[in-house]
Amino acid sequence: MARTRREQVARSRELRRGQTEVEAFLWRYLRRRQLNGFRFRRQHPIGPYIADFACLEPMLVIELDGSQHIEDAARDRRRDRFLHQQGYRVLRFTNDKVFGDVDTVLEVILEALES
Repeated sequence: MARTRREQVARSRELRRGQTEVEAFLWRYLRRRQLNGFRFRRQHPIGPYIADFACLEPMLVIELDGSQHIEDAARDRRRDRFLHQQGYRVLRFTNDKVFGDVDTVLEVILEALES
């Protein structure tokens, strides 16, 4: 069932309060325009979905994928298709990649932001 805008915003706030360890880790690098001045929002509603991170000006979404995403790849494809239709580019990183090689993750994000 589709959520109203008010419900989406409430859910976003709830997700921010209960962010995962990997989201908190990456947020330390993205918040306060630390990545070349680009402003990110976390748990940002876009249509029926809530993006882990979104940078609105260049229309970039960053999704962090834990083990549950392996089992539900079809849902991720639908989500990505919707976001692409809205004009967003989507970058996906596994939790292991973020924790294990955050410098490369940040380089890929920065490259996407500046292209």
